[in-house]
Amino acid sequence: MAGQCFRYGSIMDSWYRSCFSRVGLKSATTDLGNGTVMHCWIPKNPKQTKPNLVLIHGMGANAMWQWNQFARPLIAHFNIYVPDLVFFGESYTTLSDRSEAFQARSVMAVLDAHGVRTTNAVGISYGGFVAYSMAAQFPDRMEKLVLCCTGVCLEDQDMEDGMFQVKSVDEAVSVLLPQSPEKLKEMIQIAFFKPIRIGPSCLVNDLIDELCTEYREQKKELIQALHKERKLSNLPKITQPTLIIWGEKDLVFPMELAHRLKRHIGDSAELVVIKKAGHALNIEKPKEMNKLIQCFLVDSIPSTKAKIHHQSDLKSE
Repeated sequence: MAGQCFRYGSIMDSWYRSCFSRVGLKSATTDLGNGTVMHCWIPKNPKQTKPNLVLIHGMGANAMWQWNQFARPLIAHFNIYVPDLVFFGESYTTLSDRSEAFQARSVMAVLDAHGVRTTNAVGISYGGFVAYSMAAQFPDRMEKLVLCCTGVCLEDQDMEDGMFQVKSVDEAVSVLLPQSPEKLKEMIQIAFFKPIRIGPSCLVNDLIDELCTEYREQKKELIQALHKERKLSNLPKITQPTLIIWGEKDLVFPMELAHRLKRHIGDSAELVVIKKAGHALNIEKPKEMNKLIQCFLVDSIPSTKAKIHHQSDLKSE
């Protein structure tokens, strides 16, 4: 039993690789030529008749772990690209830039390498910061945007004002990149509306080793870069049609940031709040998320906006 627990992370990683392959994706690694290497899951047989969609993960596990429940339903409608951001999975850089703008340029460079000119994007949490930056930096190449629980409108003052469960960036790092079973449980308490059971200690320690130890110092710097001297007045406006999805009980990025983001973007954005959900929407509410993403990105008929607005207080099924 101990051996099985010890290998749980590796077993799940192999399972997710198999799942991605079965739905029509293949693993590809691209050397961007500037000291940066990016890994991305790309379509085995991309079709020109389909629009493109990039799925951008948040902090925590690599892209497979975070998007496994979305690949199959979305690949029917899109050529899907699922990158590992820099310092996640098999992606890394020797450069010192830790900004979301650098991550955005790296993702776009991967899409360039695979011949993708224009794309839609879905970003969750940290991945939403990157997706927003892609939309700001490459407005002619980004079509529609879905931002899930993305605190891109936060300001450095918000921490001092007591908006968050943690009191400092260092405390946030200790929770978001847990190094002990106690910290992992604390992270789950904050990220989930209904905290999940994580099993025996051998399993917990293996998950920490698999998900939270590699490139920890670099990921710490990524989190620090998000908060450093951040002002809403410096955040560029984006004009792409945008769907904002938020968990009603999100404790990582509270609802105030959802409303702030909607105000900042303006009329081109719609806000959908999912009831009885926390920050980890892709794990807690994948069916609801999938429905909203497909309604917004797939439906191009004029009534789409009305459908989204009608679901603005989406309830748990």
